[in-house]
Amino acid sequence: MKPGQGHALFTAECSHTFHFHCISANVKHGSNNCPVCRTEWKELPFRGPLVAAIPQGSARINPVNGQQNGGHMTLLRPLPRARSSGRLHHVTCLLPDTDRSVFNDDEPLDLCEATEDHQQGCSRTVEITTHPEFTEIPESTSERSFTVLIHLKAPLAQSLHVPGDDSSPNTGRAPVDLITVLDVSGSMAGTKLALLKRAMGFVIQNLGSSDRLSVIAFSSSARRLFPLRRMTESGRKQSLLAVNSLTSNGGTNIAEGLRKGSKVIEERQAKNPVCSIILLSDGQDTYTVSPSTGAHKPFTVSPTASAQKASAEYCALLPSTNGSQQVPVHVFGFGADHDAVSLHSISQTSGGTFSFIETEATIQDAFAQCIGGLLSVVAQDLRVKVESVHPDVHFGSIRSGSYSSRIADDKRNGSIDVGDLYAEEERDFLMTLNVPQGCGDETALLKVGCVYKDPLMKETINMAEVQVKISRPAFVSVQTVSIQVDRQKNRLHAAEVMAAARFSAERGELAHAVSLLEDCRRMIMGSASGQSGDRLCQSLDAELKEMQERMASRQRYEASGRAYVLSGLSSHSWQRATARGDSTDSESLIQAYQTTSMVDMVLRSQTLTRSSTPKQTPQMRHAKSFPARPQPR
Repeated sequence: MKPGQGHALFTAECSHTFHFHCISANVKHGSNNCPVCRTEWKELPFRGPLVAAIPQGSARINPVNGQQNGGHMTLLRPLPRARSSGRLHHVTCLLPDTDRSVFNDDEPLDLCEATEDHQQGCSRTVEITTHPEFTEIPESTSERSFTVLIHLKAPLAQSLHVPGDDSSPNTGRAPVDLITVLDVSGSMAGTKLALLKRAMGFVIQNLGSSDRLSVIAFSSSARRLFPLRRMTESGRKQSLLAVNSLTSNGGTNIAEGLRKGSKVIEERQAKNPVCSIILLSDGQDTYTVSPSTGAHKPFTVSPTASAQKASAEYCALLPSTNGSQQVPVHVFGFGADHDAVSLHSISQTSGGTFSFIETEATIQDAFAQCIGGLLSVVAQDLRVKVESVHPDVHFGSIRSGSYSSRIADDKRNGSIDVGDLYAEEERDFLMTLNVPQGCGDETALLKVGCVYKDPLMKETINMAEVQVKISRPAFVSVQTVSIQVDRQKNRLHAAEVMAAARFSAERGELAHAVSLLEDCRRMIMGSASGQSGDRLCQSLDAELKEMQERMASRQRYEASGRAYVLSGLSSHSWQRATARGDSTDSESLIQAYQTTSMVDMVLRSQTLTRSSTPKQTPQMRHAKSFPARPQPR
């Protein structure tokens, strides 16, 4: 290519010449030095705001409480035209710094802000309550399988960050390192990409100045738009510009995007207390990756035929950490064509959630719910410890969903690894044990405690142990089952049936899958908690009904049923909110486990959407909180 033929040129004061679009992109990403001679420039290349219509594949970001300039923010001052000596110079084409061999260029943390956050923190503790299946058992009776519910509740959030306000950026909460891995393949063209940019604009504007963000964009390959950057006023503006520059083309290389996102985490020099990856994709992966070599190549067989193998390969690319803290990948499957099985596997292995974004208009709300949780982490590395306090009481099992649990060989000690808790989140675990014949008015069965790290105070907190006792009268006329225990049994049973129904559906046995779901609905509504009008049971019934409808035909199952079921399984197994757009009434269908921080962030998103969109678009179904909370006994 001859210099300047068809391309605008920029000649710097050091006399080196570059393609204007390349060098201006380089400057936008923070480099003010000549890439050839490393001279620091005093005059910078500047691209003014776009006044014409934005072409397809690009979109305007709607900043929250930010200075608007047609959807583009001006960061660089205009440059007087550089004088040319008339000589021809070699033109260097620059790409964003995605080809770095090591991603150790993350922006340092502000130690002063970290100290202030630590000083402003207060002691916040997790609540532990327990509920035996029955409060009394006759003294002369023994039970081989008796259930005890262990209930945890995280403390309230201290405060919420006000978008655009850096005066008190993260007061009372732990700052976050967030890496977003975004699909910009050809199938994301048009409205999808525009709405993704708007959603990312919302995320950027709702991060505080102590939070850091890095964005990875992938199509046939992956590139890092910018390293981990603090979301100060200037950091947000630069990030908005980078996201706004995204265009869609090429295939879908999820593995390479995940690999680069993990690389950002593993090689960062500084670490915020909370760290997570958000991964979004709308299509089937058109590439495979070898964990041993890291090489990737196009598929030569149907991707669905290799789904299990591909899932294992993805999981090999998840970020590894030196400590015990796992980095969750919260995955969003977008539309009807994404690889729900592989994406769910990525989230499940990493300890993250899988959300199904069925309609384009709900992507921002889905992201809002996710960051509402990430910006409210109040406990980390939480572990529940249980110990028998009676010589003849032994543990049979711990039903903990996707959380790792173990029982010691002596059957008298056990533990559950819970990990992180968002503010106001709740967790319920069921323990089965034997109850020996009584001797006296009551029998002490076990004690429950927990230990966790406060991410803001950076202290380890050991909670006081709670003892579980039952009364042992000589005679019990009527035994009344605990509604709290019964409703959690229903939740776990429903999750098991969802998994079984999906297994049948994958084998083409849709009628059998629908029958399994119907039997489960009858069982739940006929149980003690179902008969009492329990909110959770009603919601489970509506959710199972929705799954039946999405398994009515093979076509509908492929389009939305599979992703809907997997998102439900993710939500129930982790007891954490996921997004699932659907047609069921929002007042009756479960979108469980949503916290106040999540609700506030979703409402903030929807308020922004209504104010910036002339015609109201469908909204993501809210998660509902259940009014009946377990009470300590």
